[in-house]
Amino acid sequence: MKVIFMGTPVFAVPILERLAEHHEVAAVYCRPDAASGRGRALLPPPVKVAAQGLGIPVRQPGSLRTDEAALEIRADMPAVIVVAAYGLILPPAVLVIPSHGCVNVHASLLPRHRGAAPVQRAILEGDALTGVSIMLMEEGLDTGPYALQRTIAVDDLDADSLSDRLSSIGAEALLDVLARIEDETVVWTPQNEAIATYAAKITKDDVALEPTLSVRDATRRVRASSHQAASRILVGGIDLAPVHAMSSAESIPPGVARRVRGGLLLGMADGALLIDRMRPAGKAVLDGAAWACGSRMTADTPWRRA
Repeated sequence: MKVIFMGTPVFAVPILERLAEHHEVAAVYCRPDAASGRGRALLPPPVKVAAQGLGIPVRQPGSLRTDEAALEIRADMPAVIVVAAYGLILPPAVLVIPSHGCVNVHASLLPRHRGAAPVQRAILEGDALTGVSIMLMEEGLDTGPYALQRTIAVDDLDADSLSDRLSSIGAEALLDVLARIEDETVVWTPQNEAIATYAAKITKDDVALEPTLSVRDATRRVRASSHQAASRILVGGIDLAPVHAMSSAESIPPGVARRVRGGLLLGMADGALLIDRMRPAGKAVLDGAAWACGSRMTADTPWRRA
């Protein structure tokens, strides 16, 4: 089939690559290049880089709500528009263009975790299972019927690792659904509105670490953090972003930090949290042992949210 693909971050790249192996991708849409890093240099989104490597035309409109955008999409005559973490709303004028509709690869088991941050919310809320849904888009936010869902265990994965796994299974599920669309055997199942939940964009408050938290909740927050919204702490005036954490059997009072051989121990409300990978402000990620060797911290020190 002739397809237009719309996606922006790393999550969407394996989906685009698998799609291009089996279908004609007429064009790829992604968000505009964005400033990043201290120098604020403009960097292309991962999907743009992947599309250019595949030789597929790339378009980066700031909005799809213009007549020009709709006319350009219509001129491609796509049978399907495939969306995967694009980052822009598809207006009604675009939704009606493809003959077989707009199909979204959503990283949750809809209707749970509709919205912008389904992966992180699954971690923060302690979901045992999550998955992907291949859904038919409509004007509502992730409200359309789905044709296929595939499930995986969340386990102790962090947001990046869980997103990678969901991307891989989402790519295969998408190909399955597109095959059903082609042979006209696809069945769309309406979502149950009574059990719908919304996965709002993650903020720094959502992943903030405080001594009043339980070890379990603190660990989830570290796993759900990212460059956009990171867990950060201040230990004796030193700014650190925990990258990986686990519970520890050590005894330490809440609000106290201690350097140990494996990293940094934090006293939580109900026990101890070991930070065994961390990113000091302005520096690269260190494992706990390397940080401990280079740290000048010699005594128990108060810690708090940065």
